[in-house]
Amino acid sequence: MATGKINVSVENIFPLIKKFLYSDHEIFLRELISNATDATLKLKHLTSIGEAKVEYGNPIIEVKIDKKAKKLHIIDQGIGMTQEEVKKYINEVAFSGAEEFLDKYKDADKDAGIIGHFGLGFYSSFMVAKKVEILTKSYKDEPAAHWSCDGTPEFTLKKGSKDSRGTEIILHLADDSEEFLEEARIRELLTKYNKFMPIPIKFGTRTETLPKPEGAKEEDEAPTREVDDIINNPNPAWTKKPADLKDEDYKSFYRELYPMQFEEPLFNIHLNVDYPFNLTGILYFPKLTNDLNIQKDRIQLYQNQVFVTDNVEGIVPEFLTMLRGVIDSPDIPLNVSRSYLQADGAVKKIASYISRKVADKLNSLFKDNREDFEAKWNDIKIVIEYGMLSEEKFFEKADAFALYPTVEGAYYTFEELKEKLSPAHTDKDGKLVVLYASDKEAQHGYIEAARSQGYEVLLLDSPIVGHLLQKLETSKENLSFARVDADHLDNLIKKEDTKISKLSEEEKENLKTQIEEVLGEKGYTVQLETMDSQAAPFIITEPEFMRRMKEMQQTGGGMFGMGNMPDMFNLVVNTNHELVSEILNTKTAKKRARLINQSLDLARLSKGLLKGEALTNFIKRSYEMVK
Repeated sequence: MATGKINVSVENIFPLIKKFLYSDHEIFLRELISNATDATLKLKHLTSIGEAKVEYGNPIIEVKIDKKAKKLHIIDQGIGMTQEEVKKYINEVAFSGAEEFLDKYKDADKDAGIIGHFGLGFYSSFMVAKKVEILTKSYKDEPAAHWSCDGTPEFTLKKGSKDSRGTEIILHLADDSEEFLEEARIRELLTKYNKFMPIPIKFGTRTETLPKPEGAKEEDEAPTREVDDIINNPNPAWTKKPADLKDEDYKSFYRELYPMQFEEPLFNIHLNVDYPFNLTGILYFPKLTNDLNIQKDRIQLYQNQVFVTDNVEGIVPEFLTMLRGVIDSPDIPLNVSRSYLQADGAVKKIASYISRKVADKLNSLFKDNREDFEAKWNDIKIVIEYGMLSEEKFFEKADAFALYPTVEGAYYTFEELKEKLSPAHTDKDGKLVVLYASDKEAQHGYIEAARSQGYEVLLLDSPIVGHLLQKLETSKENLSFARVDADHLDNLIKKEDTKISKLSEEEKENLKTQIEEVLGEKGYTVQLETMDSQAAPFIITEPEFMRRMKEMQQTGGGMFGMGNMPDMFNLVVNTNHELVSEILNTKTAKKRARLINQSLDLARLSKGLLKGEALTNFIKRSYEMVK
């Protein structure tokens, strides 16, 4: 038996390990199972090239709890180690690695977000154990070795009594880590970190129901048997070729990833690239709402089938963080902070690859089955619109499949829209003016007015629509968007033919004064317009520029300080309507005030602005008028 001192310059490396990443003690299990997996895969490689003259068989990794003795065992059937290798890999490599890691990160702020903490390796055992033992036997024909250490730099190494190939790690758990003797806790960790590891992991047994034998009576119970409880799926869908997977395989993998998610995904995108970096994965488009605060952090990042994190910011383009699924890449550096990651060239390439792949998939879905794509548009548009805003290359590609729906439920690409709207929507300066509504119910009166004049109205109702319209107006020539309630139609799409007013300039001035006197401080800017006599007498409008800037400010962006500005409304008065002539010619001020207030309230009602006391008074006044 040999005893020795681990050659570390930091005397107190064990207390440091104990303290390090305090909240993350649980990762010891992921690290030990990763080591066991590596040892098994190394053996697989050596047997496949004929260097190891042993039978590879069907090795598993087993995790066992010994509650009474307060021990946790992690057992593999991998490559194993000789005494010499234990000296080298445990006493020298593992602990020098530990020192280097701690040296680098002991001063790091816990919130710096070191992504995976991979590389903690074997010595992470000491975060939870007061003593660690290794029983190991190499695939070479050499005696087994038994190493133990109680969390001081002293260790013992002697000949072991293990007969079978592989390594068993025994953790004697510290008093403050007894949670790891609970079956539910270990199962939770194995499911979180090791659900898709490439070697089967056994944790206890489960009862399996067998088919009843032929001729069994109905009341006879079906036979059962105890089988190994394998908690992982060693061959998850993303490790297979797309050609080998059917639609149902993708759906069942989604259910495996998100067991609590009851809605099916709309479609998936299989990622598979091996140059200039390695990346595999499957992204799913779930049904998305218009809510920008929908839960992100649903994409899981793996490294060689080991779970790393579900915060993929910087790796996946921002606009795609609303998707779900898995990305697996050995090329994403793990022991780094997020700010480093975002600046890393290889990672930027990965992000732009994913963005391009998503755009190509959307394009092919649109081309292959436009009807289906249109049906899904409202569930996916928020991601596409966000992408068009945040990524120039995505914006260019999206021109082919981004859709613009009308209030009647027709869908157009931008090119189709242009063709459909010209020349009716082209104003006297050759500019294409696209009318849109953001709420079919609230803006119903305005929509009807536009449609009665033969205009198309789009329905654009996502929260970032202001930003998107701004982007489209600046990217394309001779184009502007106007919400149907931004002004009266003749002003929104100005044509050459000006209508003749029934009122003289003097009458207009009188009318304006009369209306302004009754309105007082209600905050409306009166705008007299010569319109069709059939158009509404009073219309409340909200100037496009001011309203849009205010909305953009509220969703981030737009002109600074506008988000808190009060809403601005214009009162457009149709000088050709007979009610307006009646107001002008009314002899008594009382009757005139009543007509103006009633007309204003009707306009407010149409705009959804009549509420509370004002609405109660309006109803009361209306009943009196119909007596």
